[in-house]
Amino acid sequence: MRLYFREIERVGQAPGPDTRGRVIVSNHYNALIDPVLVITGAECDIAPIAKSTLWDIPGLSWLLDRAGAVPIVRRKDSPDKVTSANDETFSAIAKHLAGGGNILIFPEGTSHSESQLAPLRSGAARMLLAAEAEGGVPPTFQAAALEFDDRTDFRSRSLVLWGPIRRFDEVPGEGEEKVRAATAQMDADLRELLVEGETHEEKRRIARVAELLANDDLGHSTLERWNGIGRQVGLASRTLHSVDPAVVAKVGEKVDAYYDELGRLGLADSHVTATSAPDREPTARWKKWAMAPLAATGVALYALPYFVPRWVARSKDADAVSTIKLGAALVVYPLWAAGLVGGALLLLPPPVSIAAAAIAVVSPFAALRWLDEWYQRPGEVTAEQLAHLARLRIAARTAIDEARSRLPS
Repeated sequence: MRLYFREIERVGQAPGPDTRGRVIVSNHYNALIDPVLVITGAECDIAPIAKSTLWDIPGLSWLLDRAGAVPIVRRKDSPDKVTSANDETFSAIAKHLAGGGNILIFPEGTSHSESQLAPLRSGAARMLLAAEAEGGVPPTFQAAALEFDDRTDFRSRSLVLWGPIRRFDEVPGEGEEKVRAATAQMDADLRELLVEGETHEEKRRIARVAELLANDDLGHSTLERWNGIGRQVGLASRTLHSVDPAVVAKVGEKVDAYYDELGRLGLADSHVTATSAPDREPTARWKKWAMAPLAATGVALYALPYFVPRWVARSKDADAVSTIKLGAALVVYPLWAAGLVGGALLLLPPPVSIAAAAIAVVSPFAALRWLDEWYQRPGEVTAEQLAHLARLRIAARTAIDEARSRLPS
């Protein structure tokens, strides 16, 4: 995960090593990447609940079994599924929770790319109800929300936000009433943590407004900061839609004009808010140039395997692109590296062979660092272009402030 994502931010109280009897509920954007992000951020053992069809994929079934994953038969995968198809599984999960085990479930039921949380299924709450009936450890549940700045891109950023811990015995009602109440609480907890929009365009605009506010408050932004402000902006946006759509339209026009110009010039908002022209840290430049020969070697040696995962994932289901890329990379890169090391040791005399083998192992990490620098580099701009951007930014912030002033106090 640390290699696939450039940055993984984790916010909130993740389950500790003494966590027992907990159901983790999460939104589902990114196929098998999502459970890995959640599980690796917790200090306790967590068994993920997964759709049964994943066990039909060669090689994947072994990994799922090693992770302690539990298969669930979904009606969409088995239209003739009978009501009792998962009874044994639910009973086993109930005993697992009552005995102090933890599980991860994605109650939306499927991975998707929509701009809003899908309606939650009641399965997670039913598991809690069954565990409570078993006795043993009092079951709890907790939301874990996932956000990505670009979920299909290698070296993008991700954010894991942990919500409050809820005791199931404190959920009101009995039986079906309690199941509905627990499901509603899970839905509310996830929506409180996520940035949502009615459309992808609206969600992107909310994130842009969040970035503008974050950079003004802190001088720089993180996904955590965007998320926190983004949820407030999302609430404001929904409120404004019912109060004055013209004000919302003006905000969208000004913000989009500013970001369109940023994109054209290859800049980010943080470059405009900086006190000087966009530049990288001068003190780190010597390290970068000292690493240049090693990085160039890594690019040359690993250019082909770098593009293989992209090629394998092309034209695939958008919700599984990152999973396919990561899976392909876990196969291609080790084999390629082993071939380079083996070739160096067999074809070159020592000590040159040892040095070449070491370079084959280390150089791709140097190349990765350089690629990060390359993709994040600011474009070349003049003072006049920066001044124009500053004016566009002021216009965007003025529209945002006007909209915020019209919100009910």
